[in-house]
Amino acid sequence: MTAVAEPVHDTSQVPAPEGSITITMKILRFNPEIDDEPHWESYDVPALPTDRVLNVLMSIKNYVDGTLSFRRSCAHGICGSDAMQINGINRLACKVLVKDLLAKEGKQTTVTIAPIKGLPTMKDLYVDMEPFFEAYRAVKPYLIAYGNEPTRERIQSAADRERFDDTTKCILCACCTSSCPVYWNDGSYFGPAAIVNAHRFIFDSRDEGSEERLDILNDQEGVWRCRTTFNCTDACPRGIQVTKAIQEVKRALLFKRV
Repeated sequence: MTAVAEPVHDTSQVPAPEGSITITMKILRFNPEIDDEPHWESYDVPALPTDRVLNVLMSIKNYVDGTLSFRRSCAHGICGSDAMQINGINRLACKVLVKDLLAKEGKQTTVTIAPIKGLPTMKDLYVDMEPFFEAYRAVKPYLIAYGNEPTRERIQSAADRERFDDTTKCILCACCTSSCPVYWNDGSYFGPAAIVNAHRFIFDSRDEGSEERLDILNDQEGVWRCRTTFNCTDACPRGIQVTKAIQEVKRALLFKRV
């Protein structure tokens, strides 16, 4: 089979501030209107060590190739929209610094960028998040309370709040779910993020819907599909102990105790 040469991109218009270095951004491109399958394209662009990967992608889009597609919004690691594979690891592009990716001993730095796995690629780094959010909605990620509404806010002790504090940090970036080998192979698995968001309410002392969620997660596509590889915990940009949360939900099911 004849190898297809990568297209040559003119990056001379990209601003090169003082102190910048040239790095190669190798991006997996895919346009369903013209491509049969994804292919790699490389861009040699200047970047400051303090730049974030998102800054470099924006430079490529603004000065080299406006067709490059990816999600981004707040650029501060809060919205979770710019999740992608950076050098093969799920990360938020706005949180990864160029200086942390530089090659050793002054060698040319190549940074590979690809969409997160397990979700359909719509264009370039832009994936269809609907399967992810469908699983999220299925676990009822909201407070369930029966009876009359209280006349004031539902009071909770600091200790009760601490019980589920870690899982309140989820920003729905899908880094954990799309790093899970079980999810790659079977998209019907709820995935780590859905379980994390169920955990957040299962262990909330004000909630009365724990049994409903546990029944949902006791399904064949629920928590028992987890193989405890810790990929999800390693990938979480918020530092959530995802695997620990999944194990706590398993124990709640086994011992019928929240």
